[in-house]
Amino acid sequence: VDQYNRLFGLETLHPLVSVVNLSEATRFPTHFTMNYGVYPLFLKNVKCGDIRYGRQIYDYQEGTVTSFAPGQVVETVMEEGTRPRALGLLFHPDLIQGTALAREIKTYSFFSYASSEALHLSDEEKGLFQDCLQQIRQELERPSDRLSKRIMAHHIQLLLDYCLRFYERQFHTRTQANRDVLTRFESLLDNYFLSGTAQKEGLPTVRYFADKVFLSPNYFGDLVKKETGKSAQEYIQLKMIDAAKESLLDPD
Repeated sequence: VDQYNRLFGLETLHPLVSVVNLSEATRFPTHFTMNYGVYPLFLKNVKCGDIRYGRQIYDYQEGTVTSFAPGQVVETVMEEGTRPRALGLLFHPDLIQGTALAREIKTYSFFSYASSEALHLSDEEKGLFQDCLQQIRQELERPSDRLSKRIMAHHIQLLLDYCLRFYERQFHTRTQANRDVLTRFESLLDNYFLSGTAQKEGLPTVRYFADKVFLSPNYFGDLVKKETGKSAQEYIQLKMIDAAKESLLDPD
């Protein structure tokens, strides 16, 4: 957390968590690569350059939330003459150890979404996001006591829950695009068994089909769940059972 703050010349109030306002930056690096050891979650108020995640440019613009899981490597190239404007949160996994959030952090699958799967907020949603950051900031500025960690984790979890809600809204507003992905998935799944690939390669994985439709496994799995009510793994298993039934009825 402190390394990130020092990169932009910002004050560190707590070694494991920081509410970051890049409009207050006193240093302006133009090109840097970070191996995040923390959970970053940023609302970009203006596009000021390119964020490279793997080999792809991150899909973001004004009003976009970007997030990464610890261990991910992100390259940022700032446009010359621009100043970053973003509000965000950084928190280290150690901050939430022993809290309810630690037990549920894996359910926030958007931390592992790919670069083309960013969250785009409405003005009302931006206000809620900023309100949550303000609550966390106020807690950081208070003297620490025995309840500080618990309250901090609660505020962070509220922010993450809002992001889950906003992603569900985004899934809904992109229904047609999601159905196109689902149609492609069904076609690939049918072909996997009809072509004999299953006999050669074994049972297919969720990652296999996610790669084929150019999505991350987490985003693809969430999309299938939202559209069908079944997980991608359940969908594959049901198709496998249907293929087995057909094989059993085949005289050959």
